[in-house]
Amino acid sequence: MHSIVLSICAEALSLLIIAVMSRCAPRFGLIDRPDDRKIHSTPIPRVGGWGITIGGLIPIMLWLPSQPLLQAFVVATLLLFLFGVWDDRKQIGHWPKFVGQILAAGVLVYYGDLSISRLPFLDGTPLSPSLGKPLALFAIVGTINAINHADGLDGLAAGETILSLIGMAILGQLASSGTVVGICFATIGGIIGFLRYNSHPARIFMGDSGSQVLGLTLAFMAIYLTQIADTALSAVTPLLLLGVPIVDILLVLLRRIESGRNWFAATRDHTHHRLLDLGCRHGQAVAVIYSVHAALVLSAMLLRYSPDVDACAAYSGIVGVSLLALRTAEQRGWKLVARRTSADPAAGNSQAWLREMPWRLIVVAASVLMLTAAIWADHVPRDISGVAAALAVLLLLGMTVGGSRGRVLVRLIVYAAAISAAYLFVTFPGDVAQQSIETMALGVVIVLLLGIIGCMRFSSDRQVGTTPTDYLIALGLVALLLYAGIDRSSLTQVRTIVYAVVLLYGCELLLERAAKRWNSMHMTTLATLTILALRGVL
Repeated sequence: MHSIVLSICAEALSLLIIAVMSRCAPRFGLIDRPDDRKIHSTPIPRVGGWGITIGGLIPIMLWLPSQPLLQAFVVATLLLFLFGVWDDRKQIGHWPKFVGQILAAGVLVYYGDLSISRLPFLDGTPLSPSLGKPLALFAIVGTINAINHADGLDGLAAGETILSLIGMAILGQLASSGTVVGICFATIGGIIGFLRYNSHPARIFMGDSGSQVLGLTLAFMAIYLTQIADTALSAVTPLLLLGVPIVDILLVLLRRIESGRNWFAATRDHTHHRLLDLGCRHGQAVAVIYSVHAALVLSAMLLRYSPDVDACAAYSGIVGVSLLALRTAEQRGWKLVARRTSADPAAGNSQAWLREMPWRLIVVAASVLMLTAAIWADHVPRDISGVAAALAVLLLLGMTVGGSRGRVLVRLIVYAAAISAAYLFVTFPGDVAQQSIETMALGVVIVLLLGIIGCMRFSSDRQVGTTPTDYLIALGLVALLLYAGIDRSSLTQVRTIVYAVVLLYGCELLLERAAKRWNSMHMTTLATLTILALRGVL
């Protein structure tokens, strides 16, 4: 749970820092103005990197054991962050940016003594530091630029980074590397806080202060994981983990060289631009890239100890098929136009039951899961009981007061109750009829998930629908389930996360639809907290 605490703290800090900096952005000149290459039409603050960087670094510095390499990472991150802020404000050009990237990478390589000693197909023959360190410097700078150039659509670079970090965290956990897991979770927390503001249409951009720091973090984690934490991993693993951004920037450079253009000139050659030109909507383009990137990251997990040739074949196959499909669509002039639902009143009336049934499933399933957890948990720790009692009082106060502040308070309490219910149900399942209760809980979670999918698919409410962030969360859950299959000892933690995420989605949908203060979700939460409070003292 230590890593989850790191992530939660980083997320909270990121949300707070971005909220403050968004107000200061015009004064500091941190504004991204639209042009021909960009998809936004209004000026947007470029302060997301502040939340990602500072929100992620503070928990790392406070809770991870200090060591020279970790100190070098913190210094390099701050140095690159300052260069990024400078570029966000002044648009300093590519050569000063390269100077900042080389300086940051140099701190990691020469102060932190980070080096690449293993390469694919060398049969374990180690490289000398005189060759491995410049190679590490080149790899870090290349990854920084790959992520920097991937930041072209709302949530794209952030989502790709999260998927890579999830894979790295899982491999780090299997290697018992607290450094890898801690840095990955803290960075994920900072990114999640940023995504709260960056879901399409974005209200905040990360800017170079964010994208370059994410590239540095990914490069550092990829090298540290394969060269230090677990040297048994395939040397091709970093290529699979970094996935789409690497092949994308290589293809862009190749196209620019072939056409005789400036290597560093901004163009619309990136994969996301090509998908948009094919007619994809913003969310569809992001989801397509997420899918390919997730396939590469999952391959890295599955082929972690496979021969280098197998890992290379997987990378080449996934990338080759994806590029072939994209090229074929472009050559044949395909246009991917999304279907839009018809607003036919007669059809709406005839399918009213189809729109209403998922909501009823969510109400019943969420209530059953939360109340069963409160009643059936074998043990309710006193600290959870005390917190539940306080939250029950605050919930009554929030429902009585109403208004925007009251709604925010109630929402946070519902979230806390849902997470507590999932944790208690999985961690303290009880001895009586345990197997039948666990089977019932799994069935309820599946019903709840079907209800959520049904609401997103059939609801006429415009506020209900899928976003790339939802798809990103689904891919993350798939990765966690795969991890549980690899490491059976992690099954309890993975079940807790999966149950909590599904329950939170159900609660969020019900809260968005609730029109009255005293609704079913509020009453279920109040009953759950009351039962937990009483069970802790009786």
